Amino acid sequence: MILPNIENMKRLGDILNGVAVCVLQGDDLVSIGGLTYDSRSVQSGDCFFAVRGTQCDGHDFIASAVERGASAVVCETLPAACDERVTYVVVADSQMAMAEMAAAFYDHPSRELRLVGITGTNGKTTTATLLYDLVRAMGYKAGLISTVVYRIDNREIASTHTTPDSVRLNAMLREMVDVGCDYCFMECSSHAIVQERTHGLHFTGALFSNITHDHLDYHKTFAEYIRAKKCFFDRLPSSAFALVNTDDRNGGVMVQNTVAKVKTYSLRSMADYRCKIIETHLDGMLLRIDDREVWVELTGRFNAYNLLAVYGTAMELGFESDEVLRTLSLLHPVSGRFEVLRAADGTTAVVDYAHTPDALENVIRTIEEIRTPQQQLIVVCGCGGNRDRTKRPEMAAIAVKYASTAIFTSDNPRHESPEAILDDMTAELPAATRYLRLADRAEAIRTAVMLAHAGDILLIAGKGHETYQIVGDEKLHFDDREQVRAAFAQLKTKN
Repeated sequence: MILPNIENMKRLGDILNGVAVCVLQGDDLVSIGGLTYDSRSVQSGDCFFAVRGTQCDGHDFIASAVERGASAVVCETLPAACDERVTYVVVADSQMAMAEMAAAFYDHPSRELRLVGITGTNGKTTTATLLYDLVRAMGYKAGLISTVVYRIDNREIASTHTTPDSVRLNAMLREMVDVGCDYCFMECSSHAIVQERTHGLHFTGALFSNITHDHLDYHKTFAEYIRAKKCFFDRLPSSAFALVNTDDRNGGVMVQNTVAKVKTYSLRSMADYRCKIIETHLDGMLLRIDDREVWVELTGRFNAYNLLAVYGTAMELGFESDEVLRTLSLLHPVSGRFEVLRAADGTTAVVDYAHTPDALENVIRTIEEIRTPQQQLIVVCGCGGNRDRTKRPEMAAIAVKYASTAIFTSDNPRHESPEAILDDMTAELPAATRYLRLADRAEAIRTAVMLAHAGDILLIAGKGHETYQIVGDEKLHFDDREQVRAAFAQLKTKN
């Protein structure tokens, strides 16, 4: 039998403080050594949460959790047979109770940090990462919770979700506090907001980037997707700031009912924080932010928005403007976000995570602003399997609209046929439209490189930082950047 961690044990009644309990059956003085919603990870002395998920119901695994040594079970419905040695807590929402109890179990670490949440369809990872890099460059310890990686000061942890579950989230926040972090910057996905993973956290500030077509496989309607994002701002305390992009028509919607201090940023209209793009190049751009010029190593209008959001957040956190602008000029692009790779003959490949119609068009438009009439633009893109099918024809239409050559390929097919996904992408294209279909992503990238002439630009979109491809239930190693470099090397050998 695995013994509980005595040092971390808390009384159940203490971590239930403030939770709306419907029924308490058993002793609330029982000691709890850990929290989990996965019955397979239960250790002796743990509290098990029976959470209703999209694929399975945690209530079906209560008996297994008890058998493994759970001291307490939090559920929405009591099981038919209860073990008299176990305390059962019935609540209206197990997810919400888990978030509240996780915060209490780890002594509310978010109250000891300056925690900023970033939400929106596009730009979350770049903005969160740049904020993390910015404050560390200015001498502070910080944490990062993002799609790409979790960081506790300078320690990296593999990222499993954009926003992890509330137990893991609070555990990481506690570790950040314990190692002396002053700040944490966290992506808040719409899934996480709806599933209450951010419930019970104390946010110093929140940032809204934009909202476009995505995740309708989960939220079903665009209105529900907007509502999920808006809930995040509705729950902010009056002590927090809410920084929103007013160039997005839903920016104002996000803060309609918030009690937080509302601040705005914009590239097109009057706002608290403003920016203008003066020059754009593949390796960076010159910006004017609040009437001061700064050269940055990132490029594109979408990155101008990201950088302005970073600047505005830093101002709201109390940093000095000149120091922030100086540090912004030293920051590097985020892995897999408009990441530029060059061949010996001058051919340029841009690897980007763009996997929504809006993100793809933003990246392509950035390239269009830079490329000359003599340069071809070859676009390689695909769509993920078992995800929102309605965006597939939109992605294809955008690619053929701008590209000299569009190559449609697989992304993460999961449990769908790559060819069926390509059928969905191309179904609405006019009959005379020219494009290539190559389901093998490696072959698609090699073909793009072969079709390119010296100096042309390739866009490899959809996977960005990912180093895997999900086929069925397998995660197979696959890195767009490795494939591009290998194809460039092969091209050099042939030449």
